[in-house]
Amino acid sequence: EVQLVESGGGLVQAGGSLRLSCKASGFTFADYVIGWFRQAPGKEREGVSVIRNFDGTTNYADSVKGRFTISRDNAKNTVYLQMNNLQPEDTAVYYCRQGVYWGQGTQVTVSS
Repeated sequence: EVQLVESGGGLVQAGGSLRLSCKASGFTFADYVIGWFRQAPGKEREGVSVIRNFDGTTNYADSVKGRFTISRDNAKNTVYLQMNNLQPEDTAVYYCRQGVYWGQGTQVTVSS
């Protein structure tokens, strides 16, 4: 059974940092692309970042470039999202995704 479990969310002031983790199980982690998405209240879910399996290349949404960094540790079956200089507009539930599988999400709230 594929499982994705996010953690690391919380409440932070503007300008602060958080590191999210996505712990995966039930599949060969190193073989798959993993992505981070977010959904703010009243808005559609949007892609934040993705990290590929074969070469570890990454992509970011324009809104987070230069502030967020995605990485993966295949030995730990975990993908991370380091978020720096957080802003109120980053407030959302953050989800990781592998193919058709989603985690349950972790709440990030940034106060001004």
